[in-house]
Amino acid sequence: MNAVQILERLVSFPSVVGTPNGAIVAWIRAYLESHCVEVRVLPGPEGDRANLFATLGPRDRPGYILSGHMDVVPAGETEWRSDPFTLRAEGDALFGRGTSDMKGFLAAVLASVPALKAGRLDCPLHFAFSYDEEAGCLGAPHLIARLPELCARPLGAIIGEPSDMSGVRAHKGKAAARLRIEGRAGHSSRPDQGLNAIHLMAEVLARAVETAKALEKGPQDPIFEPPYASMQIGTIRGGQALNIIPDLCVADLEARAIPGLVPRALLEPVHAVIRSLAARGVNATWETLSDYPALSLPADAPLAALVERLTGKPSLAAVSYGTEAGLYQEAGIAAIICGPGDIDRAHKPNEFIRLDELHACQAFIEALGQGLSQA
Repeated sequence: MNAVQILERLVSFPSVVGTPNGAIVAWIRAYLESHCVEVRVLPGPEGDRANLFATLGPRDRPGYILSGHMDVVPAGETEWRSDPFTLRAEGDALFGRGTSDMKGFLAAVLASVPALKAGRLDCPLHFAFSYDEEAGCLGAPHLIARLPELCARPLGAIIGEPSDMSGVRAHKGKAAARLRIEGRAGHSSRPDQGLNAIHLMAEVLARAVETAKALEKGPQDPIFEPPYASMQIGTIRGGQALNIIPDLCVADLEARAIPGLVPRALLEPVHAVIRSLAARGVNATWETLSDYPALSLPADAPLAALVERLTGKPSLAAVSYGTEAGLYQEAGIAAIICGPGDIDRAHKPNEFIRLDELHACQAFIEALGQGLSQA
């Protein structure tokens, strides 16, 4: 199968984040095993989702990881001009959910297998395909924790998020949490008999706004836009009617950290308010939704030089979106972003990837394999 045929199959699986992914995992496993590739399916704690890890070449020697996620964001937008889970070709563009983010990369990796096998790799290439990246990199930590039993310590990890096949050396980290405050309902004319959950949440919101303003004046890194860490309350919901004391308020909060800062630590001032409310007898809870670190790879790192040589492009200092790359770096594995497609097409109706982008990625992977093959 070529890359387009593989992409067609991958897109046909509606592997939306937060849903079971057994079908796409089973297809990828069968494809790889048909080429005599060693595959491990690694179920996550959710029970209905799994990561997949495969090795070409000797797994007891240091090699490189090609990392991508199998999940996609939902495709409920009315602007789609065709079924988002059926690959549609129009000129040199291939339309479908996940084509750029990031099943195009997975297709290029899988299409490279025959050439990689023929090259008799002296050092291994590992495929690390994760689940629920779109929910905040939830699956990858479970896969990374298993790496010591799966292979020798890798030389580096290439995360195939859409970057127009340019290496990217840095991104911000992110932590997100859901805040829930329960009050006591009643008629709004008798506030003395109820407990207003929205009023209590206002204390939390005030601290979040105060913290966000302080971060703007905190540590700076000029390679990012904006150059500082940030925080925001993204959603808030509560209350039933104007004349009813609201008995519930729920808010979602996120912080984005420049390298050198710990994302979850940025949330601590807000978390402290939730703990204070709980100490006062309020039913106030904190649920961590996601937490992944920033990426920062030095410009002179060997992995950056390798990717620049193979792509023929200088690496970029940073991007605004987050990836699993920071998790690999946190585990002691050098990481860089490099993949086909454009992030500006992701998470939008009529997402697409171009044929030349798909083929350029496959050529990149096969060239990487040639450098690891026996003479």
